[in-house]
Amino acid sequence: MFDTHDILETITMIQDENLDIRTVTMGISLLDCIDSDIDAACGKVYDKIVRMASDLVPVCEAIEKEYGIPIINKRIAVTPIAMLAAACQTSRIVKFAEALERAARTVGVNFIGGYSALVQKGFAAGDYALIESIPEALDITEHVCASVNIGSTKAGINMDAVEMMGRIVKQTAQRTADRDCIGAAKLVIFCNAPEDNPFMAGAFHGVGEPDCEINVGVSGPGVVRAALAKSKGLDITGVADLIKRTAFKITRMGQLVAREASRRLCVPAGIVDLSLAPTPAVGDSVAHILEEMGLETCGACGTTACLALLNDAVKKGGVMASSHVGGLSGAFIPVTEDAGMIDAARSGTLIIEKLEAMTAVCSVGLDMINIPGDTTPEVISAIIADEAAIGMVNSKTTAVRLIPAIGKQVGDELSFGGLLGGGPVMRVNTASPSVFIHRGGRIPAPLQSLKN
Repeated sequence: MFDTHDILETITMIQDENLDIRTVTMGISLLDCIDSDIDAACGKVYDKIVRMASDLVPVCEAIEKEYGIPIINKRIAVTPIAMLAAACQTSRIVKFAEALERAARTVGVNFIGGYSALVQKGFAAGDYALIESIPEALDITEHVCASVNIGSTKAGINMDAVEMMGRIVKQTAQRTADRDCIGAAKLVIFCNAPEDNPFMAGAFHGVGEPDCEINVGVSGPGVVRAALAKSKGLDITGVADLIKRTAFKITRMGQLVAREASRRLCVPAGIVDLSLAPTPAVGDSVAHILEEMGLETCGACGTTACLALLNDAVKKGGVMASSHVGGLSGAFIPVTEDAGMIDAARSGTLIIEKLEAMTAVCSVGLDMINIPGDTTPEVISAIIADEAAIGMVNSKTTAVRLIPAIGKQVGDELSFGGLLGGGPVMRVNTASPSVFIHRGGRIPAPLQSLKN
């Protein structure tokens, strides 16, 4: 039986506290689309995506209308395209990006992820060509997102790939400089990338996943902040318990949407990602949750401890609400997508070094950070290496999504619009790591990788 209080509470969460389903993402395997003829392969890719996802947007819209639950994004994730490119004897890998873009436009999704390569232990056939094509692919497409996994706890860190990605990030920003360098905002570099992540730009459909599935990403930082604001005087244990209870309620809504979308699309339900995903909207900020715990501003001393508490409590509460939790799950800290973090970055309280410390306890890593346009590829590579090292040693997912603001310096602003938001260009330590980056090779896996 439904409880009237629970119903009214949920309505308040949706109307006043920005509760929503951030994304319903359909994962589609393209392994059966492999062909040595790239044009034939691209045709198969387009046909399969359209066939599998033609009803995705209408079904999500019907669920929104029936249950009154906002579903902000409808997305698709596909098999890492480098695996398909391996069979094609051509360097024009960008044709796959064009096929993905056509398919995304046809079915009406917001983004399609999977223009990806997994190179944590080295480059296989297709990987190198795909990575080199990323700047052009993200320039000529609007909906395509790219990712590269350059390290893992089991494999170590591929420093040749790290060096390469510093250059690729810079080139991607340069090619889209006339659009506030938007291309770099659609490119993420991972360590320990999950195969079932529904969030962009890092979503891809892993080889261990079924042919097709539905993954759901929930949100709700505004709900957590509102709950804390109404419960003054709690000690730290009480704060953790309150966040757990709130995360449970948020996740139950995500589980409902996942089950309904799965049933209506006749596709297996995959996972519910518990991540608190902020937006630039007022009242929808992870930074404001940390401040509600007692910080004057995000970035102050104590921020990492507050974030660790939040991340752990969200996972503990959410895992009780869903039998299949996956993806990234926890709290995101994308600077340009979080109103509180944008303000903290503008004031200088939140700096990249503090963000790096926070990534040791959050869901992902250095996400959506604008850096000066003259930052060298070697410095970008070194930031990627630092973040990958945190993920590798701590057996967690970390990622880097940096936007070199071409032609801009510290204090200038970039604006992407929508959920990607915008924000100030942040200071970067420019001391050269060039000799280290150009050594190449592979950082060995840590001792904790030997678990067999």
